[in-house]
Amino acid sequence: MDFPSVLDRLLESFSQEGIRWALTGGFAMGTLGAARATADLDFLVHRDDMPRVHARLECLGYRRIHHSENVSQYDHPEAAWGSLDFIHAFRPLALEMLGRALDKPRLEGRRMLRVLRPEDVIGMKVQAMANNPARRLRELADIESLIEANRDGLDWDLMKIYFNLFGLQVSYEDLKERFGHA
Repeated sequence: MDFPSVLDRLLESFSQEGIRWALTGGFAMGTLGAARATADLDFLVHRDDMPRVHARLECLGYRRIHHSENVSQYDHPEAAWGSLDFIHAFRPLALEMLGRALDKPRLEGRRMLRVLRPEDVIGMKVQAMANNPARRLRELADIESLIEANRDGLDWDLMKIYFNLFGLQVSYEDLKERFGHA
């Protein structure tokens, strides 16, 4: 995927359409100092904006390969355009995540990226881990990388909400102890 070109086109469209969005997933992790290889772009988008997102993506040649109440996934026939995942924000916690998102400068400095806060990316990782236990080790490794890269400014109380929501209090307590916040 040609991340700079795709982001430029998408973010221009999102801006023109007034789309409420934030990056999450592997690309967001890199922006937050916890680099991880990724092959796609993951967004949290206000559910009410998804019809406009869908229309824009169709104009760019993407095809929707999955759609549910919670997520939409798109693929493009040209590899340079890659795959895109959209998590639909409509529940109170997800809407709060969108409201807390940070504006981070891109390396090229041409455009600001709206990125979920580290605690909220961790919250998404906790949900992924709870939804698919086979991903536990990978998600925990990502969580640890985010904690390490952002340890001085993390809101541990916010992270606790996510771990408790998914019944993973023991994992939270272990992380808190290992990273010196016991």
